This record gives sequence, structure tokens and C-alpha cells, in this order.
Amino acid sequence: MPEIRVADEAGACYGVERALQMVESAAAGGAGVVHTLGPLIHNPRVISDLAARGVDAVGSPEEAAGDTLLLRTHGTVPEEEARARELCSRVLDATCPFVKKVHLAAERLSSEGYQVVVVGEAGHPEVEATLPHAPGAVVVGSAEQAAALPHARKVGVVVQTTARRALLSEVVEALLGVAEEVRVINTICEATSGHQAAAERLAGEADVMIVIGGRISANTTRLAEISTARCPRTHHVEGADELRAEWFSDAALIGITAGASTPASQIEAVRAEIERMVGA
Repeated sequence: MPEIRVADEAGACYGVERALQMVESAAAGGAGVVHTLGPLIHNPRVISDLAARGVDAVGSPEEAAGDTLLLRTHGTVPEEEARARELCSRVLDATCPFVKKVHLAAERLSSEGYQVVVVGEAGHPEVEATLPHAPGAVVVGSAEQAAALPHARKVGVVVQTTARRALLSEVVEALLGVAEEVRVINTICEATSGHQAAAERLAGEADVMIVIGGRISANTTRLAEISTARCPRTHHVEGADELRAEWFSDAALIGITAGASTPASQIEAVRAEIERMVGA
């Protein structure tokens, strides 16, 4: 029988666990109608479960006027938060504390006269929520984009919490060619780095890797990329129902990892289904 092993660090991070506890408490604690401003986390299965319990995602504070509204883990632009506090009966801030650190770092660099560069994925909710904290900030997603920036005397760098350390290094090296001074505040979340390192270690040993998490989740997608580089038989799934028995033929070691928005219950469901399929 094959061995089934879960990565040393996998699954829901502190920020996600905190947000889920907040929404559970709000839904069960007589807070009235509860909404989240955008998807609370990037996990479609969890969002569907919340919707089934009456907690729906809205696109604007206006849609939740008079009700309870949770601000999502990825953060919210200040103007939108202000409108929420004006319109909603209760506002709960589920923004991940590590994302808050990015905002504070961007504000500090901007106040000290740095041209702020946010290393990350343009359009991602976390990045979009960071930009207003440093007027004039630009998003850079590659070394090539960094090298193409106009010359600047002082450049200050913050990073999307789920970015790869390798990307940060590449961008900083490129920025050294266009700026006289580069100051870096490394805001990559330790949980993200731990997940990635653990996935890489396990993928180096495994015959098959299963990566669990939303396909819209940036950190889960990166785990899949990292795993694929070490283990070509890597499969990214959102739930146990997507598993296929033929994936595990002739596998001696099956590895499992999961993104930071994946609750332990989803990991256990996948592990149990693999056990059933392989007869472990």
C-alpha cells in the first residue's frame, strides 16, 4: 500500500482561521443578516458553505446597508471601509493582521519620500487594498517590469503576503539598476514561506502530489507550481470529489499539501478519499 503523507505545513493560516471564527461567531451570535465584502477568502467551497447558511458575499457596502458586514481577509480600500461604517449596522474587520502590516509599511515608506513599489499580482484584492496607502505606488509582478520603471532616487518595496521569495529577490536585483537607493520591507507572510518550503520538500520525495485549494487562490496556485517543478504528477483540486483513482497507480508515496485558505476538514476529506481509492 502507498504511503500518504501531508506536508509538515499545510492548510489554513492564522488569518484565515481568524476570519472563519469571526464569521461563525457573527452568524451564530444574533448579529442579524451577515454579509462579507467580497469573498471572505479565496476558497469557493467555503464560500458556498457560507452562502448556504445565509452569509453571502456582496460587491459593495451599499448592498449590505443596515446589516452586519465583514471586511475580507485580503483587506479593503480605506474609502470602501469608511462607506461600510456609515451604511452598515455593524462592521467586523477580518483583514489578516499580516496584510495590515503591508499597509503600514507602505504608508511609512511613502511618508519618508520613497517611490513605493508593491511586488505582487496586479488586480489581486490584497494588492488593490494596499495601493491607496501609498499614493503613486506601482505594482510590479516581474523583474522585467521592475527594470522598465523610470529612474528614481529612492524606491521602497513592500510585498504581497503570498508572493514567492524568489520573485522578491529578482525584482530587487532589477530595481538596483533603476534606483539610487532601494529599501525593502519584506512583508511575505511566514506561513506562506513555510507552506512553500514544506511543499517543495515533500514534492521532491513523492510520486504523486495533491494540492488542495481554490483555483482562484494565488498562494494555492503557487504551491501547485512549486510541486509540479519537483513532482510532475501534481494535481490541483478544490475538493475530494475531483480526485481520480488512476492518478495513484504505481505510486509509493502520495503527498498532500493545501493552500492557506483550505480548512483542515477539506484536507482530511481528501486524505480519506485517497485512502479509500488506494485501499490503504
